[in-house]
Amino acid sequence: MMDLQTRRRFLLTSGVVGAGALAAGAGTLGLVELLRTADGARAATEGKLVVVTLYGGNDGLNTVVPYADSAYHSARPELAYDPAEVLHLDDRLGLNPKMQGLKKLWDAKQLGIVLGVGYPRPDRSHFRSMDIWQTASPVDAVPSGWVGRWLDGTSASPETAVSFEPVLPPLLAGESRAGACVSPAGLKLPNGITPEMVGALGRSEPAEPALRARAASAYADLLHVEHLIREAEQAPKDPAGQELELLTTGTGRTSSLGTQLALVARCVEAGVPTRVYSVSLDGFDTHADEIGAHESLLTRLDDALSGFVARMSRTEAGRQVTVVVYSEFGRRVRANASDGTDHGTAGPVFVLGPRVAGGFHGEQPSLTDLDDGDLKAGLDLRTVVGTLLDSVLDADPERYLDGFQGKWLPLLRAE
Repeated sequence: MMDLQTRRRFLLTSGVVGAGALAAGAGTLGLVELLRTADGARAATEGKLVVVTLYGGNDGLNTVVPYADSAYHSARPELAYDPAEVLHLDDRLGLNPKMQGLKKLWDAKQLGIVLGVGYPRPDRSHFRSMDIWQTASPVDAVPSGWVGRWLDGTSASPETAVSFEPVLPPLLAGESRAGACVSPAGLKLPNGITPEMVGALGRSEPAEPALRARAASAYADLLHVEHLIREAEQAPKDPAGQELELLTTGTGRTSSLGTQLALVARCVEAGVPTRVYSVSLDGFDTHADEIGAHESLLTRLDDALSGFVARMSRTEAGRQVTVVVYSEFGRRVRANASDGTDHGTAGPVFVLGPRVAGGFHGEQPSLTDLDDGDLKAGLDLRTVVGTLLDSVLDADPERYLDGFQGKWLPLLRAE
């Protein structure tokens, strides 16, 4: 599992976040400060991208299941799903049984599935593979993420790209510009300190010095952020019964994907000028006893994504949002001796939202024509990234992908 400590180490060792980017604003940005940048008129017409990273290496074969392929069942007899369990998408492929929400989006033609995505000369290291995905540079190590390069090229301000993760991902770091990291953690008060005390500190007084007024405003902002997070976690259900957001899970105040997406939704609805949001879900390194853990993760993913898309469909600004979901690699075709799967190569990428042209893109890799036991990628990840740059961010893909020329995918409906 690529936990927070590991991800911090990944950030430090990736070499992506340079001094220029840090000086340009990489780091923390207050949620209240972000909401103050709102410009509803512009936000309602601009394409927005939400990048969902599944850290650990998601098992694509048990996510988009080749239920009709005998090679699937023979390679992983204890992990393979019975065809009757799978949510059929066509006569060959189906979704994991825990992904009922995404199946509804598929039926509504709001879910596109890009099959067999990878990159040349696969690397099974979490660090290197995630670095490749976030920089979109599979051959040479580069000091910038692909969104970061777009920020460089457009001289964008930090709020143009925002991460609701504990650390700034290399994805959002350019060489001269960088996105902002907005912590979704709630307010933690020392023993004996109450919200009422903080509220009193946040009340301004007439004719007080500017620095004192600024400090008071910061205290008030803390309480407002806490209110927004509580509001996100306790949001009502969609009329169809689908939860719009998940509560935080586990011990402590670590944010769930549902809460991160709820904060994205709040920003979109408020009209902030952010064009790219980065959120994540950990835990996909399923080397042992995979079925239970993987199903739990996919349930959380399905609840969060389907609720978010339903919420985005209700406003004009929300209907400009496209979500892309990827992981650093898939898993090996054959199960291991611990009822799990080991690091593999290619896997599916989900693209979803009101603007998405639903359906399959690319071809499902063969389960018998393998590369040392691994799937052969049919699509280069830069083809997916280039399509998103072109169709969502209105950018020239070749400029930000070191001249890579691809046949961009029809992931969005023609307007």
